[in-house]
Formats: sequence, structure tokens, C-alpha cells
Amino acid sequence: MKKNVWIAVLAAAMAGTLTLAGCGSTAETTAPAASQTSATEGNTDQQAADAVAEKIDAIYVQQRTDLTDQQCADAKAAWDALTDAQKALVAGENADPDYFGRDTGDAAKDDPRNGDNIGEKEILAVSFGTSFNDSRVADIKGIEDALQKANPDWSVRRAFTAQIIINHIQARDGEKIDNMDQALERAVQNGVKELIVQPTHLMHGAEYDELVKAVEQYKDKFDSVKIAEPLLGEVGKDNKTVNSDKETVAKAITKESVQEAGYDSLTAAKEDGVAFVFMGHGTSHTAKVSYSQMQAQMDALGYDNVYIGTVEGEPEDTSCEAVIDAVAKDGYKKVVLRPLMVVAGDHAHNDMAGDDEDSWKSCFTACGKFDEVQTQIAGLGQSETIQQLYVAHTASAMKG
Repeated sequence: MKKNVWIAVLAAAMAGTLTLAGCGSTAETTAPAASQTSATEGNTDQQAADAVAEKIDAIYVQQRTDLTDQQCADAKAAWDALTDAQKALVAGENADPDYFGRDTGDAAKDDPRNGDNIGEKEILAVSFGTSFNDSRVADIKGIEDALQKANPDWSVRRAFTAQIIINHIQARDGEKIDNMDQALERAVQNGVKELIVQPTHLMHGAEYDELVKAVEQYKDKFDSVKIAEPLLGEVGKDNKTVNSDKETVAKAITKESVQEAGYDSLTAAKEDGVAFVFMGHGTSHTAKVSYSQMQAQMDALGYDNVYIGTVEGEPEDTSCEAVIDAVAKDGYKKVVLRPLMVVAGDHAHNDMAGDDEDSWKSCFTACGKFDEVQTQIAGLGQSETIQQLYVAHTASAMKG
């Protein structure tokens, strides 16, 4: 009986094995199907993300066309239609999830200053621009507001020279900002007779040169056109040349940085082993000497623990590595990084204070030469002293 039972059990087990083998065989045919479904879904997600990336790259250009408005709207609509998982997959030549997804503040607080009914006297404030909403409001709008307050009989209007940024703001936030041609054409159509162009640029660099060329095309359409000085004034003949504009900027930015760092004076910070590093953009333009002049200005003021650097490392002695070596050589153990830029935008947030290994904060920390590295995110444009310097430049242009 027991023998028969075991035979029955063995038979059942063998049958089960065959059945399992059959199930396994079925599973082997179904498993790839499930995997294939997953792969198909993955491909679909990537295709949707790639389509949006293409639309972003299409508007990440410096040339405005008749298609730009529609392209901006299409890119935003396509982004909004993605799932969160798909948004994370967006990657292109210039596209990434941050293009639409990063929170940079409320664009509704800004004023594009692109209205008509200008009158006969206009101040056109021209900036490179920034897609960081909070920075645009604090820095660029701050300067424009100061210009308007100081000149109530004039209409202050805005133009950005970076079409890439204009497109970004329009696509993401629906805010339309004039480029140079649009702003100048608006002035012509509104019957402006006296035009003052106030660059908010730091220096007489490439952006300033492009501005001058754009204005040159329209100069015959106004009774008078005058271009005011950028922030640091005339470039000067050599790297030691300083002027009152550079002195004003040097004093203002250092005072504000020292206060934000919690010190009563620059001397007190120096005694505590603190160095202040102001990071500019840098340029291959001949105006790059302006950065060396700013260092000369700091030295002339006796600001021994203040250093000027640039993202681009031009001039060479303003590169991140060169500044690290200089600060360490002088024996400082604590560092405060702050932008030497009118706007605290992408360079300030990412190149200076970002967490990537090549940011200035990361490089200063990783070198192991300093006990503490702090960052301050603030553009020059939000400083009342800087705003009034622009106001003074506009007033000089009016008199000239």
C-alpha cells in the first residue's frame, strides 16, 4: 500500500514537473512580452521627452523669427503634457528638465516695460537679461525703477540683448520682453524724439558693442540719440587705470558683502582670516582689462583681503585656480564668494554657488586649503548705490 502511495506521489510529482515545465515554457514566452511592454513604454516616454527637448532647442537661439511666438507656445504646451517621469528624461543640446521645471520666482512681480504711449522722451534700459525671475525683479527692474523715479518726465522702457533668454521667459512664464530691434522700432512707432540708451552692462564689452551697432541703425529716426556709460565707465589705458565709477562699485560691493557676512568692517573680517572673492563673467574682449582694473581699485583702497575672479578665466590671473592660489598664499582660511555681476542669474547660482564639482564653491572646498567657504547670491543691480550710479550716468548723457 505504501509502495503504491509513493508510486502515486512520484507520478503526481512527475506530472507536476511536466506541468511546471509547461508553465515555465509559457512563462518564457510571456516574460519577454511583459519586458517588451515595459521597453515599449520606456521608449514612448523617451520619445515624448525627446520631442520636447527638440522644441526647447529650437527656441534656444539668438535669432528671433516670425515663428518664435508659436514655437515658444508649442514648447510649453508639449512640456505641460508630459508626465513627471517623462519630464525627468528631457535632454537635448541645450534642453534639460530645469528649462521649464526650475522655480526661479514669480514672473508676475516683473514689469517687461514694453508698453506704448511712450511720449517724446524715452530712456531705454538695455540689459543682457536673465531667466531667473527673482533676480530679474531685484536687479534689472531695480535699476529701471530707479531710472524712472529719477526721471518722471521720461518713459523708461526695457530691452534685452539675449534672445535666448527672451524666448525662455516667454515660453515658461508668458512674459514678453522686447529685444533691441523691437524696442527701437517701438520707440519709432510711438514718435519718440529724444532717446537715451542706458546699458546696464558692467563694461564696454562685446554686449555693449552690439548695442551700439543696433542703435546706429536707428539713429536717423530720432532727433537725438545718446548712449550712456555702462557701470564701470571708461575702460582705461592699462590694467592699473581706475576711476570714480570703479571706486564706487568697489566700495559698495565690499561693504554689502562684509555686512552680510556678519562683520562690522573689512578689517574685522581680515583679522578673522576671511577673504572676499568677487566673481565676474570674464571675456576675451579687450575690455577684460576692466577686471584687472577692479583688482587694482581694491588694492588702491587697501582692501588686501578682496580678490577679483572670473568664470571664463579671462584675464588668466582671474581664473578659479589662480584666485584659490592667491587667497591660500595670503594665508586666509575662510572665503566668501559673491558675484561681480549686475544680475545674480545662472552664473551666480550654478557656476559660483552650485553643487557640481566644477563650481567655485566646490573647487574652493575640494582643494582643502580653507576651513570655510560661504556664498552670497546678490546681483549688483539690487544695490541702491549701484542704481544711483546708473542714474548718474543717464543724467550725464542727457547733459552731454
